[in-house]
Amino acid sequence: MSESSLTAGRPLGVSRPAGSGGGANLADILERVLDKGIVIAGDIQVNLLDIELLTIKVRLLVASVERAKEMGIDWWEHDPSLTSDSRRQDLLEENERLRAQLELARGERAEQ
Repeated sequence: MSESSLTAGRPLGVSRPAGSGGGANLADILERVLDKGIVIAGDIQVNLLDIELLTIKVRLLVASVERAKEMGIDWWEHDPSLTSDSRRQDLLEENERLRAQLELARGERAEQ
């Protein structure tokens, strides 16, 4: 068989088995989506006799953590339900300290 009759090491007319090579393409697509980011937006409305009963607005952003931070999105770093217990404990201790200082300041103000 000549070199020109081969396509990617296969003779012309011979197709790839189903599912082969798709993993690399899926990985490339996923890498590109996470690198660039993708936004999916849509609205769902339920109306009855021209009366709007329900509206659902869907906004979905798929991106890597680094890309999201570049866009100024970092809510997961400040969400107490997603932060570690040590950070939560630090916040509780700071809260207690500030409450004590506030009570002290109120007591000094009442004495004046």
